[in-house]
Amino acid sequence: MTFLTRTTVINTVQEVIRHGVNDMSVVEEIRCSNCGAPIPFNPGEIVATCRYCGFTQVIETGKAFVFEHSLVMNEYKQEQVDDLVHNWMRGGFMKPGDMVRASKILEKNLMYLPFWLVHVTATSSYKGVFERLTPPVVKDGKVEKEYNWLVLARKATDFPTREYEVPLKGKIPYDFKKIQGFAKVLNSEVEKEDAVEVAKQQIESLHRFLAQEDVDKIIDMKTDYEMGDAVYLHAPIWFIVYEYKKERYNIILDGATGTVIKGDIPTAKFGLI
Repeated sequence: MTFLTRTTVINTVQEVIRHGVNDMSVVEEIRCSNCGAPIPFNPGEIVATCRYCGFTQVIETGKAFVFEHSLVMNEYKQEQVDDLVHNWMRGGFMKPGDMVRASKILEKNLMYLPFWLVHVTATSSYKGVFERLTPPVVKDGKVEKEYNWLVLARKATDFPTREYEVPLKGKIPYDFKKIQGFAKVLNSEVEKEDAVEVAKQQIESLHRFLAQEDVDKIIDMKTDYEMGDAVYLHAPIWFIVYEYKKERYNIILDGATGTVIKGDIPTAKFGLI
């Protein structure tokens, strides 16, 4: 598990909440093409799912959404989240010893965030210079990997997607009746084609990083992609705010597995005994 800086986590939580939940003044409404019920949505969203019948449609046209729409279930009640947070506070490195005792959970918001899951096999061929020898050596190499690459389907957030391993074994066909009434469900702001391009760019950046473990300087690199299916899914994420010694901190927790994806850690203070 890795940790974000306090500022990054705060920005992530604030962006998700601000753009996904609280900006009710700009919320618009369409009618479900299947049952006729009202569907609220925010400007910029391109896909919406009816909370009454579960029909997923393209907002602009009202036509049915043709891609696979899956759901990862939240497995934890609100009161159980406290135990998960306290267990996280007890473990790990550089956490204050009184963190559980001196902390108070202030907010627990469950949101089902939209993601595109892009299945792709990427092969990068590169040529580079290995400079740790004298004289330097020119080397050819290849990075080839298969991915289920996760792309957040929101534009205005900095969710730590690379640190989040979506539990694919638990995904089911989207069923609106299984979503808790208190949870917020955010719609997609990213089309499939754009998500695929984001996945390609991020994978190429990763492969360049991996290639630089083999060579010191890359001269040339080309990446080919074999694209598979792209799945649209909603996954449960808890956004938690806690207070420790009059300071507010944030935690992002996976509602399917109960693990902390990212979390603020107060600075432990040490002194001479």
